[in-house]
Amino acid sequence: MIKKLGLISLSILLILFTFGCDKKPQTTLSDAEKFKNEYESVNGESTTSGKEYRTIEIAKENPFIYKEASEVVEAINNKETFIVYFGFKTCPWCRSILPTLIDVSKDLKLGKIYYVDVLDIRDTMELKEKNKPETTKEGSKGYYDLLELLDNVLSDYTLKTSKGKTVKTGEKRIFAPNIVAIVKGEAISLTDGISELQTDGYMELTEEMKKESYEKIEKVLRDVVDADISCESGC
Repeated sequence: MIKKLGLISLSILLILFTFGCDKKPQTTLSDAEKFKNEYESVNGESTTSGKEYRTIEIAKENPFIYKEASEVVEAINNKETFIVYFGFKTCPWCRSILPTLIDVSKDLKLGKIYYVDVLDIRDTMELKEKNKPETTKEGSKGYYDLLELLDNVLSDYTLKTSKGKTVKTGEKRIFAPNIVAIVKGEAISLTDGISELQTDGYMELTEEMKKESYEKIEKVLRDVVDADISCESGC
């Protein structure tokens, strides 16, 4: 009886060991891998209006580090120097400039870019009676804090009436894409990185558009790169 129980116990242990060996060890994706998977996940898919998202390839060694709005606020308050990219994966304009942003960061040897997904954290406004702007969705606290800290480089949040007239909402806006240079806690420059020749987020990009996009992004990234170089001997 004792031998029988021993054999049963041994069999159970062997089964457990076998199943345990079959399980693949769980791996944690790096931020760079996560970013690549996120943006490439909509390649070949279409919008509700039938437009196909631009297919882009993101390098595994990309510089993006995920941050919440509140974490960027903290970094600014800590007087840090960095680049932050605001966007989201289905934004057609973001997908237009991302490969170029990665190329510029690589060429300038900029090892990190903070990434904030702004799709769900921003407030939204609509024109109501007498074309008066009213908030239809509140933004997050971190988003409103960023509006204050980045005020000097942000553009106005405006709406248009049915007749095409522009109405100011009274606040600034973080658009997608927005690439901002922060030096010692101060926002000093911003670009959307979009060529003036590009009139649609889904259109094919010419070499001239890519060149102009590169130059706009390089100018902003250099603000941080040059600041880092000047501080190598102490700041």
